Amino acid sequence: MRCREVLNAGLVDEFSITLSPVLFGVGTRLFDGVDASGVALEPVRSQPSSRVTHLTYAVHPR
Repeated sequence: MRCREVLNAGLVDEFSITLSPVLFGVGTRLFDGVDASGVALEPVRSQPSSRVTHLTYAVHPR
């Protein structure tokens, strides 16, 4: 299963993203295809460092 399919199916309680900003000029939308009417994301934690930021979200049904 793809990430968006797992989120849409309600099988994820929490997830983390490690973000390292790099500018390429184009990109892929991270949550493209996730059903926003069925999934709510709650920010739980943000841990910055000098090169990356670690973001953690709790996933709740709407």
